[in-house]
Amino acid sequence: MKEEKAKLRELYKSKRAHLISAEKLHYSFEIMNQFKVWLSGRDRLTHFHLFFPIEKQHEVNTYIIKEYLEANQKKVYTSIIKSKSLEMDTLLLNPKTVFEEGKIGIPVPVNAEKVETEELQVILVPLLVFDKTGNRIGFGKGYYDVFLNGLKPEVIKVGLSYFLPEENIPSEKHDMRLDYCITPEKIFTF
Repeated sequence: MKEEKAKLRELYKSKRAHLISAEKLHYSFEIMNQFKVWLSGRDRLTHFHLFFPIEKQHEVNTYIIKEYLEANQKKVYTSIIKSKSLEMDTLLLNPKTVFEEGKIGIPVPVNAEKVETEELQVILVPLLVFDKTGNRIGFGKGYYDVFLNGLKPEVIKVGLSYFLPEENIPSEKHDMRLDYCITPEKIFTF
């Protein structure tokens, strides 16, 4: 299982690395347009947790989603890794939040307020690949599996992917499934 996950991880890292900047930007805007469709009619959702893109990992640009949510009076959060732990601290952001690059290229907010996770309703989850049943493979460290496992069960987990799903990917007991995944072409519901 670990070997199959590692192969898929490397395949999708390579696929991302071969996207040119214009493609990544175009796909990110298409994902944001699909996110707007997903969000329509869900007015009760006001607390959103985002990951922010690691440049060298060619991740989806979520800064544009942050701007959209804040323009619509939604609260936006992110998390930072606690040192030498798989746990993360959650931070409340605002439209003026400034980011600096952290140790492994993760954007880290400067002067953001540390908060508890009780109010979180939607988590945008980073991933490399997902399948048609909501399984995902991330970068293999387990930060998001630990984070998601510590939240209320009703928190909505939404993946963002440049690519369409695999038919089936291996999953382990500790892996947290997505509720939705948004691609440039479609919104997948699990």
